[in-house]
Amino acid sequence: MNYKQLVSLLTGIYDEREAGSIVKMLLEESFGLSFVDVCLGALDGLSEEDACRLELMMARLQKGEPVQYVIGHAEFYRRQFEVESGVLIPRPETEELVSWIKEENAEIRGNRNGRKYLLDVGCGSGCISVSLALEIPELEVSAWDVSDTALRVTKRNAKALGASVDIYMQDALNAPSGDRELWNVIVSNPPYICVKEAVDMERNVLDHEPHEALFVPDADPLLFYRAIAEYGTHALCRGGRLYFEINRAYAAETVEMLKENGYCDIEVRKDAFGNDRMVRAKLRA
Repeated sequence: MNYKQLVSLLTGIYDEREAGSIVKMLLEESFGLSFVDVCLGALDGLSEEDACRLELMMARLQKGEPVQYVIGHAEFYRRQFEVESGVLIPRPETEELVSWIKEENAEIRGNRNGRKYLLDVGCGSGCISVSLALEIPELEVSAWDVSDTALRVTKRNAKALGASVDIYMQDALNAPSGDRELWNVIVSNPPYICVKEAVDMERNVLDHEPHEALFVPDADPLLFYRAIAEYGTHALCRGGRLYFEINRAYAAETVEMLKENGYCDIEVRKDAFGNDRMVRAKLRA
């Protein structure tokens, strides 16, 4: 089977350009074949084992499974993160959230011991917590998730990339009420898509990525933000910072909720596509 035939297998799901990008990624990441190699007939030289593996991978792609799950990893902040069904695939927008924290790190006050403590709520693949642990070595990073799969994948990514991250099973909606001034930073990319918005989403996301990491009830779009912000009122150190990735449709409501919980210096930032995508708030000193 040649390159054009592989692309044609996916054009019923994706447009031709995206199908071509997916096939190129699959061949390069899983078989070490560049586009030039493929044009020179490298597919004809695949071993029987690799040809069978390619056929099985293409069958998964034809069912709409995201290519990141098929190849087993996704790129995030210039690093490869293992992903599997059950964890959200890291997005480029979330890289901007990591960059924002890195940018403001010099302004973030540490504790008396000179260390800074950061909590990632809902760690998923660990893309945020692991990246920040590597990018800002003075951070003591912890990560929470309620999913066994997410915790397992985060542990593997931290180990593979050489990051020190303390990982715990913890439901963000039932955060410990007794935590007092533990963290200098809390960051989260929680579920924020309302169920009613599912009609506008791509089928490969809806059919394969974990719904518990994507959706919130239509009646309470700020469910996770409110719970985490309320936890932060006692678990953040005075002057500590809260960073969220947000639903662009509820930026104003998120800001108002943070004000009601006593946060100040609230800033909303747009992502590379011009959408309100991130918010930072500070706990009053």
